[in-house]
Amino acid sequence: MPITASTLYRDSFNFLRNQLGSILLMSLLTAFITVILNHTFTPNSDQLSLLTSGSDSLSDTAGMSLQQIIQQMTPEQQMVLLKVSAAATFSALIGNVLLVGGMLTLIQQVSAGARTSALRAIGASAPTLPRVLLLMFLCTLIVQLGLTLFIVPGLIIAVAVSLSPIIVSTEKLGIFKSIKFSAKLAFANTRVIVPAIMLWLAAKMLVLLAVSHLKFLGPEVATIVLSAVSNLISAYLLIYLFRLYSKLRSQAEASIK
Repeated sequence: MPITASTLYRDSFNFLRNQLGSILLMSLLTAFITVILNHTFTPNSDQLSLLTSGSDSLSDTAGMSLQQIIQQMTPEQQMVLLKVSAAATFSALIGNVLLVGGMLTLIQQVSAGARTSALRAIGASAPTLPRVLLLMFLCTLIVQLGLTLFIVPGLIIAVAVSLSPIIVSTEKLGIFKSIKFSAKLAFANTRVIVPAIMLWLAAKMLVLLAVSHLKFLGPEVATIVLSAVSNLISAYLLIYLFRLYSKLRSQAEASIK
């Protein structure tokens, strides 16, 4: 029986609805951790003020590329910008690792009939988190490189590695073996993976656009809310991909028998 996107969407939505409390809590918790880490490692206000000092040299940046803008900065401004970027990247990576590890563990525990919660799932995922961290760091790096070179290579890489966190978590394979296995499965099932990835990216973009409409909230609260909504979208995608991988594995086992 062929695997259809409509079946996967329906199964994923039913799982999300049945476990909504735990998934919402996990989304909020990982969003809060991301914001706290970003606030902790972001340079203080005195250092950030260096980015606006000497703004005369940076006032006429229309039509300039990011690289040209950075070249106009002083070494001190470039260092502050690097620290801000590193803090945002590190905090987002840690939050995403906790979300992915916790969600995959939650899905496996619920599928096995065990009673669980967001905190239990995150705690139970601890043994796999180092591998998930290395995997997601590598995947994020190559996807960003692909998007920098051109958008299409980045999207192709994103599709290729989409199943790798699930494979690392469930099959306990190495990072590179998981990526290789993920690419093989993903390219063989692009008709059900590509639409889900594109919808996920579109939803993420809508969340970013919503920032301008939450001015009535404080910046920290708005950041946590938007990050939590973004995490909820990613959680749904993880459920979808996990359901797909489970069905593919079941079909492979049935064909062997």
